[in-house]
Amino acid sequence: MGIEEKLPSGILLTTVEKMAGYARKVSVWPATFGLACCAMELISTGGPRHDLARFGMERASNTPRQADLMIVAGRVSQKMGPVLRQIYDQMADPKWVISMGVCASSGGMFNNYAIVQGVDHIVPVDIYLPGCPPRPEMLLDAIVKLHDKIQNTKLGANRVAEIEELEQARLRRLPLAQGTGHPGIGASAPTLLGHAATERERAGAEPHTQVAGIGLSGTGSGMHGTDAGPPDAAHSELDQSEPGEQS
Repeated sequence: MGIEEKLPSGILLTTVEKMAGYARKVSVWPATFGLACCAMELISTGGPRHDLARFGMERASNTPRQADLMIVAGRVSQKMGPVLRQIYDQMADPKWVISMGVCASSGGMFNNYAIVQGVDHIVPVDIYLPGCPPRPEMLLDAIVKLHDKIQNTKLGANRVAEIEELEQARLRRLPLAQGTGHPGIGASAPTLLGHAATERERAGAEPHTQVAGIGLSGTGSGMHGTDAGPPDAAHSELDQSEPGEQS
């Protein structure tokens, strides 16, 4: 009734990498590490509606020595950082980390001295899960992606070659556009202020050219938002007209 019915002669050929990856994928035990409101979403993932047990992950270890997945759910304070690292070091190898929520991934709204701006400053992260807080469905999607990563993990010499290949690919990677990389590399990206300054310099070189800009009212082209051109243009026309026409 299962896969054995479809195999010729009941023999299945595979590799050690695939067999080890499958065994690790279906036996992931998470470590409970809830720090903030994201922990409520993590707890609800184990409920009957989302059923985390379908992945064999319903056993949340209270001891790090019997866990291989750390789900950091919530913001990490500076005082909690050493504790988190100690628990990570006590976990069994191989081990993985999911950064759950924007606070754990980048500090979130807590951009201050008390919160670590990203848990990857303390432990290596495998999956970044955005959201504030992320829904249980998003956590399940992150777990599925982690399972796929575990399944396709290389071993031995193949892993060393994969790491070197990825490193060389990163070194050969070019920025998507000029000025999007490091400020000191490439030309600087054009800005709105720089474009406006260029247009005004061009208008100064060419007489009777209307300068498009944002005025006080936000709709005109001069300082007051209603000017039709440079402020000196109207005065120069009056000066050049005859005295009888001015009256």
